[in-house]
Amino acid sequence: MRILLVEDEKMTRIALGDTLTREGHEVTPCADGEEGLAAIATLDFDVVLTDLRLPRADGLDILAEVQNRGGRARVIIMTAFASTESAVKALRMGAYDYVTKPFQPDEILTILGHIAQLDSVVRENQELKVRIRNLDSGAIVGNSPAMRKLKQTIQAVASGEHTVLIQGPSGTGKELVARAIHEQSRRSEAPFTGINCAAIPETLLESELFGYRKGAFTGADRDHAGYFERARGGTLFIDDIDDMPPSMQVKLLRVIQEREVQPVGGRRAVPIDIRLVAASKTELKESVAAGTFREDLYYRLNVIPLRLPLLRERREDIPELIRHFVLKHGSGATPPRLGPHEYKVLAAYSWPGNVRELENLVERWLALPSLDIGELLDAPAAHAEPPAGTPPALPALDTQALDYREYMRSCERRLLDWALARSGGSVTSAARLLQLPRSTLRSKLEE
Repeated sequence: MRILLVEDEKMTRIALGDTLTREGHEVTPCADGEEGLAAIATLDFDVVLTDLRLPRADGLDILAEVQNRGGRARVIIMTAFASTESAVKALRMGAYDYVTKPFQPDEILTILGHIAQLDSVVRENQELKVRIRNLDSGAIVGNSPAMRKLKQTIQAVASGEHTVLIQGPSGTGKELVARAIHEQSRRSEAPFTGINCAAIPETLLESELFGYRKGAFTGADRDHAGYFERARGGTLFIDDIDDMPPSMQVKLLRVIQEREVQPVGGRRAVPIDIRLVAASKTELKESVAAGTFREDLYYRLNVIPLRLPLLRERREDIPELIRHFVLKHGSGATPPRLGPHEYKVLAAYSWPGNVRELENLVERWLALPSLDIGELLDAPAAHAEPPAGTPPALPALDTQALDYREYMRSCERRLLDWALARSGGSVTSAARLLQLPRSTLRSKLEE
C-alpha cells in the first residue's frame, strides 16, 4: 500500500515508518499538517495515518482534504489526547478508524490488514458486477457486419430521448438491445423496467401499466404504482407490443402524446419521465395493413426503428456466441469439443429459434458432452436416415512412387468426409452408413 504518515513526534514517525516499510508498504513521512496537505495534493495514497494534533494543520483538516478529493484513501486518526467527542467527530467526517497512543505497531498492521481485505472484496464485487452485466445485459456478442452496424446504431441513438422500436423474431435479443440502449444513455443510473404484453391478461394490463388507486376495484386495498411510474427517470421497455389489445393501444397513444398517465380509479393524471423502448416479434407495418395495430400508434413508436438480424444471417458470429454461452453456463465445466466438423454442422443449420436456440443447445451440450452435435440439435436433417449415394472416387495413384499408409489415410479421409456430408453431420447416421460402430467412427474422426 501507499501510505501517508503525518506525525510530528520524530521518534514515533521514524519507528512506525520503518515498521510499515519492512512490511512492504511504500511510506511517505511528513512532520506537520501543512506537509501532509501538500502531499495529498500531489500524490495518491491508499491509506493516510495522521496524528490528530499537528502543527500548522490538524488531523481533521487532513481528513477533510482527503474527503474533498473523493475520499479514496482510508484515513486512520492517531492521538494521545483521546476523547469520545473527537473520536465521534472523526468517524462522522469519514475516518476509517481511530487509535489511541501509546499503541503497538501490530495494532496498525491489523487495521491495514482489514483494509486490504475490504479492498479485495470491493474489487471482486466490482468485477462480478461487470461480469454479470456483460453476461446478462450489456454485452451484445458478435462482430459480423450486421452486428457491427447494429452496435453503431445503438451507440448513436442511446444518448437521445427518442422512442425506439425494435423488431425481430423471437430469440434475436430484443431485450438485450433495449438494455444496451439504456446502459449507454444518460438514464443508466435510473431503473430499466420491462413489461411483456403477452404475459399479462388483457383485464390486468391497464392497471399494471398505469397503476391504480385504493378502492378502484374489489381487492384494491392500497395504491399501486404502474410500470410507467416505476420507471420514473429511466427506461420503460414494452415487449411484444404487437400483442397489445386495441383498447390499450388507444390509451398508450394518449400517454405518449400527453406524457402523463391516469391511474385506474385516480382523479389526477401523473406526469411521467421515461424513455420508451418497444419491441415487436412481427412486422408492425403488416399489422397496420391487416387492421390489428393502430397506424397512429405505429408512427408514434417508429421514431427510431431497429431491425435485428436472424442468426442464420450472421452465421460467422456462432463461434463467438458459443464461447460466450459456455462462459455464462459452464460453471467451471469442461467446454465441449468444437472442431471443424461441429462448426460445419452448426453453420449449416437454419436456426429457427435464433440466438435463444443456440444458447439452449450450449446448455444441453454442457450437460451431455458425450453426445454428437447432430444428436443435440433439434434438426430433422441431423436425425434423418442417411440418403443413398455413391461413395467418393479414390485418389489418383502416383505411378512413380506410392506411400501405402499415406494413400490409405487419404482414402479413409475422403470416405469419412463423404459419410458425414451425406448424414447431415450426424456421427450416428454416418456410422450406420459405413456399417461401423459409433465409437470406432468417433475414434477415426479424432485421429
